[in-house]
Amino acid sequence: METKSYRRMVNTINKVIAGLQRAGIAFGPMQLLTVRGRRTGQPRTFPIAVNELDGGRYIFQAFPKAAWVANARAADTVTLKRGRKSATARLVEVPVEDRRPLLRQLVAESPASVGKRFVTTGLAGAPSPDGVAAAAERIAVFRVEPA
Repeated sequence: METKSYRRMVNTINKVIAGLQRAGIAFGPMQLLTVRGRRTGQPRTFPIAVNELDGGRYIFQAFPKAAWVANARAADTVTLKRGRKSATARLVEVPVEDRRPLLRQLVAESPASVGKRFVTTGLAGAPSPDGVAAAAERIAVFRVEPA
């Protein structure tokens, strides 16, 4: 599937997920991430998967040039909402070398579609755990910490 049409499909699915979350219905590992826009200062909300690995909670960039990544880097805190529960959190960017084992574990322990998504969006060259880990410098990873 072409990257643009894949992105359109994902944007449509994200709108559905966001609507379910706003209605109080939790959906898989998805949460709503609200972060202040770095230029406008206005709150921006994105559906995002929060993954639990090695006792920590992590958010992985799935698309190149994702707006939430730049906004999260600039923000002190974000709000994560799952169903009817919300919490303020800090997103701490994981250094590139520390991303590799996390990316490897994420792909190894997830359905094959997770590794394929990194390839479809152009972030990784191969959908394997090692292929995605090799792209760590292009994939932002944030550890979720209490604010």
